[in-house]
Amino acid sequence: MDAIEKALGAVVAAGELAGAVGLVWRDGAARAYPVGWRDIEAGLQMARDSIFRIASMSKPIVSAAAMTMLQEGRFALEDPISRVAPEFLAMRVLRDPDGALDDTTPADRQITFEDLLTHRAGLTQAGFRTGPIDAAHREALGPDLDSPLSPDAWIAGLAALPLVGQPGAAFTYGRSTDLLGLLLARMEGAPLEAVLRHRVFEPLGMTDTGFAVPADQRHRRAGLYGFDMAGKLKKLAAPPGDVALPERPGDLAFASGGAGLWSTVDDYLAFARMFVDPSVKLLSPETRALMTTNRLTDHQRLGAEMFGMPTFGTGSGFGLGVAVTLDPATAPVMRGKGGVGTVAWPGAYGGWWQADPTNGSVAILLMHNMLELEQLTAGYGLGGYGAIMEFHALATA
Repeated sequence: MDAIEKALGAVVAAGELAGAVGLVWRDGAARAYPVGWRDIEAGLQMARDSIFRIASMSKPIVSAAAMTMLQEGRFALEDPISRVAPEFLAMRVLRDPDGALDDTTPADRQITFEDLLTHRAGLTQAGFRTGPIDAAHREALGPDLDSPLSPDAWIAGLAALPLVGQPGAAFTYGRSTDLLGLLLARMEGAPLEAVLRHRVFEPLGMTDTGFAVPADQRHRRAGLYGFDMAGKLKKLAAPPGDVALPERPGDLAFASGGAGLWSTVDDYLAFARMFVDPSVKLLSPETRALMTTNRLTDHQRLGAEMFGMPTFGTGSGFGLGVAVTLDPATAPVMRGKGGVGTVAWPGAYGGWWQADPTNGSVAILLMHNMLELEQLTAGYGLGGYGAIMEFHALATA
């Protein structure tokens, strides 16, 4: 048995993961590693073409769509987003990110497109803070992925909330890419999925990526698996945290560019190849270099945190929508760990990928390892993260 299949299979056999699909692309050839179960209860094995929720792996795709518009001159990085969304003309900033909502100061400057692409807009997200701003986000915007609000109402709702930091000051993970996607849609006068289809999916041949899985392809969806409070694998009707509906209604107007896409390993390979394969022409060499160059200061890189843990450490930075390896020796695997210039960004449901331009390789691992935050802190679901570490080590050996 191949070492990758054996390593992933051991995690499945231990009851720590329902299944996964890995893919390694090197020297112009791809090999896939479907392991475990698409549906344990139905006895359906995982397949190469299984379709997964990719969560924040959506962000690089939306960011790339923005870069296609940037290279057309539709906006400049330094342009204020109020040019497209006047709702953001006069933002307020919380004096204390977890303090009272009315204890604010005016923003030092307007939010720019670069701020959104680098997560330096001062925007947060429900579940990321402990103060009143957390509940305010939930109340104003609805579920993260399947909000009932119209795009315009969602934009207005976000703009009415105070920021948790000054624009440009710090890497603050939150709704930046969701907002970016809706602004692209507003600029194009079309739904976000249509924008992505025109600008990314069709040019790259990504036929299985979208915000919902067509009815005639739903048999290919990987089951959503998490854990019960005893640490046993459990099939879920929807992702944890009430962020999405069990089935996305066809007439839902809001689309989460930050975390809402479904995809397959082969579709994501078609996307990731553009960072390492000069024959993929979606972005010009100059635009690709712009996207994959670190934009954060050392202070911003070293100070960035998610749930109390360092986001980048000393070895990684962040470009325009993707993490970038700066020091291969100290770069964390979850942010991509390859040669200098390797790009990556993972997804909360267990998806991970990286593209290494120094050797022209791509590695992708998709799974559904869906955890409540308290389960993660209690040690549940760590087998999925261990699988990523082993897959990375074997895929890059």
